[in-house]
Amino acid sequence: MGQRLREIGPRVLAAIAAVMCISIAIWNLESARSGLSITQLSAGSTPVTVYRRDAGGSAPAVIIAHGFAGSRQFMESYALTLARAGYVAVSFDFEGHGRNPTPMSGDITSIDGTTQLLMAEIGRVTDAALALPGVDGRVALLGHSMASDIIVRRALTDPRIAATVAISMFSEAVTATQPRNLLIITGEWETFLRTDALRNVRLAEPSADAGQTVGDPSKNTGRRAVVAPGVEHISVLYSATALRETRDWLNLVFDREDTQPVPATGGMIVLLLVGIVVLAWPLAGLLARGDTAPSRVPLRTFWLAVLVPAVLTPILLTLVDTRFLPVLVADYLAVHLFVFGLLGLGILWRGKVRLGHIAWLSGLALAAYGILVFGGALNRYAASFVPDLTRLPIILAIAMGAVPYMLADSLATEAGRAALWRVLTARAAFLASLGVAVAFDVERLFFLLLIIPVIVVFFIIFGLMGGWVGRRTLSPSAPGIGLGLILAWALGVSFPMFVSG
Repeated sequence: MGQRLREIGPRVLAAIAAVMCISIAIWNLESARSGLSITQLSAGSTPVTVYRRDAGGSAPAVIIAHGFAGSRQFMESYALTLARAGYVAVSFDFEGHGRNPTPMSGDITSIDGTTQLLMAEIGRVTDAALALPGVDGRVALLGHSMASDIIVRRALTDPRIAATVAISMFSEAVTATQPRNLLIITGEWETFLRTDALRNVRLAEPSADAGQTVGDPSKNTGRRAVVAPGVEHISVLYSATALRETRDWLNLVFDREDTQPVPATGGMIVLLLVGIVVLAWPLAGLLARGDTAPSRVPLRTFWLAVLVPAVLTPILLTLVDTRFLPVLVADYLAVHLFVFGLLGLGILWRGKVRLGHIAWLSGLALAAYGILVFGGALNRYAASFVPDLTRLPIILAIAMGAVPYMLADSLATEAGRAALWRVLTARAAFLASLGVAVAFDVERLFFLLLIIPVIVVFFIIFGLMGGWVGRRTLSPSAPGIGLGLILAWALGVSFPMFVSG
């Protein structure tokens, strides 16, 4: 009885702490939306979200564009900030991203290719925004990363654009006088982009320094570069400095004075997701307890199971055409996962390491928690995680590779019971194999490098949950099935959809 209480007690405390974190975070995140009207519409096939203050009068519209592999949710801190300040904030999903059913197309390496198509899409969203009731005919563009170049080039060709806010900007289109009223925001840790931002301001005024406004916004010549302290390429989207500078710059351009406090959503999103992860530990304790420990993996077998697939997979796939999905490099990754997993399972089987009983229900419970609970929170507050129906076949195709891979990983790491160095080695070997694959075909597989951080985050967050499930059920199949389905879902909703031509 005493041992049972010692086991239950920490889980109960963890559950209470997790629920408190989740409750505090949701209360604050929903409070940031209070007093705002948030509605959905479409500009052609482009899904759009409009944020405005309930009691707001006539105001300029601000078109908000996300970066590569992003979505409307990624940019919501800016939408909330500007809507609370009285603007009509119009956020959208680019073609191929989020819930936009139209794939990206064109030549992604050419300014005359995909860039022109995305510029045209911003034009359609701008038309829709200016037709909204309560928009006073004035408009500004705001974009992050990839979108920074798109909005700069759009502003050069569209005389309606009164101001441009470029976050983490990289663009060769800026001149000494265009675009009009340009604010460039970079994170302190974005060293190269920070230097380039100052260079672009000095095109207009050679003696300008960071934080100095040059030109005259009333004459459309205003320009300013700002450094957001303590942030990088993603956290700049939640920086209070960046949000205030954006609001104040647009107020200066449009001669407005509304300065509502900026919503501090970044920390609350982290608190919410941490609470959901922590809650997974006591919930794992409710799963059926396994009665037979998974097979121990001999050291020699372990090394063979992680190194042989890491070496052979990228070599073997140079002999195969893996282009069968309308998503950038997702088809290659699905096959890479499948071959890597199959080789690993085969080596482990020859080494007499077995999966044991198949814990389907525990695996599906883990998948449901990761996709519906963690993913649902992510989708509402941070990033698109609910796919358009056109992505479901893509998720299924990736799952055909992700589940075998995660089964092999779970078996090699003994359902989370292996030493930490083995877990880190197994996953580092997989990431290294992706790096080798990119080296073999940089032109086609370059975008894999942009997805590797997503996989690293997956290993950290969901790998922790999978370890709890594996140690409870004593079945490698439970985390293997669950994590495989979550990985397929996460990759399927993250990759931009793309068709050539």
